[in-house]
Amino acid sequence: MHNQIKKYTHKLIRDRIAVPESIHFYNIIDAEKSSNQDEWHSLFTEILHKVNLSTLLFAKPSLPFADLLIQRSDEQSCRLAPKDSETKVFLHDIPFIREDEWRGKSEKEFYDKILHFLHDRKALLVQNFGIIATGEETIEQAFIAFSTVFHTTFVKYFLDLLTEGFKLPDEQQHIERFKTAWLRVPDRTDLTFTQGMMHDKDAIRKELCRVGRYTVEKGYVDSFFGNISYFDGDMIHISKTSSSLDELENQIVSVPFDYTSHDSLSASSELPAHKGIYACSNYHAVLHGHPKFSVILSMFCEERGCMINDCTRFCDRKRSLSDVPVIAGETGVNGLAKSVPPAIQGAGVCIALGHGIFSAGATGFEEAFQKMARTEDWCRKEYFRLLNERCKKTPAQELS
Repeated sequence: MHNQIKKYTHKLIRDRIAVPESIHFYNIIDAEKSSNQDEWHSLFTEILHKVNLSTLLFAKPSLPFADLLIQRSDEQSCRLAPKDSETKVFLHDIPFIREDEWRGKSEKEFYDKILHFLHDRKALLVQNFGIIATGEETIEQAFIAFSTVFHTTFVKYFLDLLTEGFKLPDEQQHIERFKTAWLRVPDRTDLTFTQGMMHDKDAIRKELCRVGRYTVEKGYVDSFFGNISYFDGDMIHISKTSSSLDELENQIVSVPFDYTSHDSLSASSELPAHKGIYACSNYHAVLHGHPKFSVILSMFCEERGCMINDCTRFCDRKRSLSDVPVIAGETGVNGLAKSVPPAIQGAGVCIALGHGIFSAGATGFEEAFQKMARTEDWCRKEYFRLLNERCKKTPAQELS
């Protein structure tokens, strides 16, 4: 248990999504935590017993955007409803407790409010306190819930900012601090890729593990989302469903192109989309990640009077970002498996609306990785150009 706490504490810090000194894990079986007992120990362990969960993670997010979303929300609201794919699949919505509903209140009142939301949700926000995330069975599940909340609130805040403008007196200062202190352009000069076609199964799996790790470490995917595959002309070697891209050792399956294998049942849910790409093109490497600004801009739409109520699934507008097609569709054979392959045929990259980037390489992953990175670079720059334009201010110096 202690090793698992140490592992996921490291990931929270590595990904820069939690304030290091605020990270606390509570486990219903093992009394050990990642730090000494604190004032919230009895409250959170009692909650775990009450809701019949294994693990609870409490930490303060490294960025203020979740709190700003709560401030911007309607006074009667108690839930955020991001519309990206991660929220829809994993969270549904994000409940929150306002600061005046917990600060200065009794522990019993706070306990009851937390309990109310954790009966049907994996995580909740407490304004100016932090994120409470839970795991039904494992510490990993609590980490995933925290990471997902961080990602989805980031996406929602920046999308709301672009569509609604600044509403709070200190928001512009928060954005400037974010750009100078947190936002980084990933350095890609230290990466190495296997060149040319690969046919050896072990070599292919080793490359999948390495590129999957790059994708996480450079910030192109959060939590355990994203997937990767390689087609050797006979078999599709693909990450398993619910696997973490930075831990793909023993998490890769090899599936015959015609799916005549039980291994296809454990493959990523995006397997049909990957197969569709290989079936209609000469690409042999496919990478799927969720870079934040690509997701944000894919959801930014200025059309008025549109009657579509679920754009990520049903939008039929022809759109592109820097000549990269933006397409709609849900995971599965009747969604992205139909819309991604024709969109990716030409330039080898497309953006699934509210979901992320699919990119492909002719023989290896360097081409696919660089396409994803260049697309996200462009979307990040374009986002701040649009924001500056909206705010009618002199554009700040762009990040290179």
